[in-house]
Amino acid sequence: MSELTTIARPYAKAAFDFAIEANAVESWLEMLVFAAEVANDATIKEYLSGGASVEQAQDIFLKVCDVQLDSNGQNLIKVMAENQRLLVLPQVAAQFSELKAEHEKTISVDVTSAVELTAEQETTLGAALEKRLARKVKLNCNIDANVVSGLIIKAGDMVIDGSVRGKLSRLATTMQS
Repeated sequence: MSELTTIARPYAKAAFDFAIEANAVESWLEMLVFAAEVANDATIKEYLSGGASVEQAQDIFLKVCDVQLDSNGQNLIKVMAENQRLLVLPQVAAQFSELKAEHEKTISVDVTSAVELTAEQETTLGAALEKRLARKVKLNCNIDANVVSGLIIKAGDMVIDGSVRGKLSRLATTMQS
């Protein structure tokens, strides 16, 4: 998986830089998400993995995508086909999305609690996280009875485990050392 991420990074960065210059980040994201869905299709995967020539891969991919790609999007597909990288399009789309969020200073935060949070609690938590992360926060709230009490907050690589279970686990680890 990390190999695919490494392969996808320069394509995502180049597409993002171009999209910023053209002031077309949203349309590029839509094109890449669509192309990623095409690349994830089992029939297309099988065809591309089966040793199709560069011209055949370009042709079939562009015909399937048709009007969903503008001329610049088609050029990206052609370059990726020449380098036999069409199967990494899902990773390109994911990294493009991350670059977009970074550029817009937004972050998606997963919050897991034992009970549903009230609107006031969500607002307070969102404001505190925006201050701490220095970004606009979008909360994705989930309910999990196994949390018992408290919250588990995940934002990118950061995890804040304020659940009773997490506190007990840390206490047990401390006592055993």
